[in-house]
Amino acid sequence: MMSPTLVFVILFAYFLLLIMLSYFTGRNSNSDAFFSGNHASPWYLVAFGMVGASLSGVTFISVPGQVNVQGFAYLQFVLGNFVGYWLIAEVLLPLYYKNKVTSIYELIAQRLGRVSHRTASVAFVVSQLIGASFRMFLAVMVLQMAFFDPVGIPFPVTVAIMILMIYAYTFRSGIKTIVWTDTLQTACMLVAVFVTLFYIKAHLSMSFGELWANASGQGYTKLWDWQWQSATFFPKQFFAGIFITIVMVGLDQNMMQKNLTCKDLPSAQKNMRWFSISFLISCAFFLFTGACLYLYAIDAGLPFPEKGDQLFPMLALQYMPVGVSIAFLLGIIASAYSSADSSLTALTTSVCIDWFDKKQPTKRFRTVVHVSLSVLMWLVIVVFDAVQNQSVVTAVFKVAGYTYGPLLGMFCFAFFFKERSLPAWATPVASILAPLICWVISTNSQQWFWGYQFGFELLILNGGLMVGLLALFNRLASISSTDFTD
Repeated sequence: MMSPTLVFVILFAYFLLLIMLSYFTGRNSNSDAFFSGNHASPWYLVAFGMVGASLSGVTFISVPGQVNVQGFAYLQFVLGNFVGYWLIAEVLLPLYYKNKVTSIYELIAQRLGRVSHRTASVAFVVSQLIGASFRMFLAVMVLQMAFFDPVGIPFPVTVAIMILMIYAYTFRSGIKTIVWTDTLQTACMLVAVFVTLFYIKAHLSMSFGELWANASGQGYTKLWDWQWQSATFFPKQFFAGIFITIVMVGLDQNMMQKNLTCKDLPSAQKNMRWFSISFLISCAFFLFTGACLYLYAIDAGLPFPEKGDQLFPMLALQYMPVGVSIAFLLGIIASAYSSADSSLTALTTSVCIDWFDKKQPTKRFRTVVHVSLSVLMWLVIVVFDAVQNQSVVTAVFKVAGYTYGPLLGMFCFAFFFKERSLPAWATPVASILAPLICWVISTNSQQWFWGYQFGFELLILNGGLMVGLLALFNRLASISSTDFTD
């Protein structure tokens, strides 16, 4: 078990490194640097850093822990992600670079009007704020257990400290700094995985081939699921992976803002392609790490924790050598920061540009927005902790997931329907109705559809409903306009 003093030293040293990166990358910065990195980020740096931002604390902790129940079924979803990344590179990135946008939701304004533009931004802000807060909540809980609880610091203060640290290295140059800090954070997460794997390999006196064989014997490496009623049925996972990637990466300001810091379209496309390969390989290693963690627990005669999320933290911090604990702690710190720092910057960008039409805001205005969103993130995380009810937290997280469906529908309608006569109220109303209808269908799917359970593919249904509602409202408006003219 690591001492609180050692945890503090590691946390302080990591933060100091982030501040140094912020200092060297943030000199002579302005709003252009904060929002777009002066369009000077090397594509390979962005590609590597995006791996850490995509993994986050949820992947770092949860993916290894679910191997005992789902095997490698998660990789079916990641294969869909891989295809989605290539579609983004070939379809969406050319649109963003052609229109020279800073916030990707500016495209909605051009095609559907100002109200739809703000509706898209609100959907993003709600989704991103809840999602980023939830991911940071999981990571900070581990740090609370490892250091802050033993020294008597309450959880709300811990969260405030972590968010203040994020603000300290991002307030000056935003995305320009994050491109570099994401690279460091990705490296820390991957090092944690490899250190853990090599320790388990040595401890169990097995080669990697023998570890794989033993994991397969326990059923941990099962990949394909062909039970059509299952939530992890391969076609559902694969196609949901494609659409979720398109929406939660391609239509997400947080992820796209990094791509738009590249100097030109070819660089951004090259970044996306190499990132897709790196992400696929990284997820495979996380799953293999999960299988090896379970083998380690079996060999040591340790009971499995009630929740898979607790497996990696429990073993790394309580039963493995200090070197592994340090690597894990660096990984969990990196996972907390890699998600929250870029999210706060993307949220600040969207609010400044999409809500207030300020592409070149004053430093004071940008700071007020950045601080306000930081406080709001702190509040959401503290509420998650106060609730301490998994069903409630999951429900809130699902609400955020539902808001991505309208984003998908808005972009599809904007680019595939040439004749658009939408009244101003149509997009906000459809953005509320589509998720509600989707929720009703999902809740009753087992009774209505012979036991079928919706998984990630719910997003496709949500987006389809949004397109259908917008098309209906568009048609009604068109008919009304024709009748009036006649």
